[in-house]
Amino acid sequence: MTRDNRPLAVFDLDNTLSATAHRQHFLEQRPKDWRGFFAAAPDDPPLAEGVELCLKAAEECEVVYLTGRPERCRRATVAWLAAQGLPDGRIHMRGDRDFRPARVTKVEVLRRLGADREIRMLVDDDALVCDAAEAAGFRVVRAHWAAPSEELTAAQEEEGRT
Repeated sequence: MTRDNRPLAVFDLDNTLSATAHRQHFLEQRPKDWRGFFAAAPDDPPLAEGVELCLKAAEECEVVYLTGRPERCRRATVAWLAAQGLPDGRIHMRGDRDFRPARVTKVEVLRRLGADREIRMLVDDDALVCDAAEAAGFRVVRAHWAAPSEELTAAQEEEGRT
């Protein structure tokens, strides 16, 4: 097996490659319905801008996916990526019981990945993740193409759920 030494292009999923607006209602109820929120992820429509950028990046880079989705969503996530024609790549997911803020968990993974490989870019919609990654020295492309969600932002930062 030949090791891929190309630079890495790291892509978030929710609101970067996939549109989550159709499942936001699960986060707006009290208590939040996390099981329903993640169960609806396979029905996410792709975001054309994110998909196009990912396919373009794959011409020069190894694509890696970095998501706050819990590990229990791996099978559905792999199937969704394949159904969209996105490049095969390693998928880094949050541990099922890891509720730290996304800005912490994602930068931790970026540092690990960047220890022996160039990270060409991180593409993410979460402003706090983007800010933390830039502060850690990573090049960031901010995914402004999805409708922002206050509920999703709170989930990422305060509850460490996505």
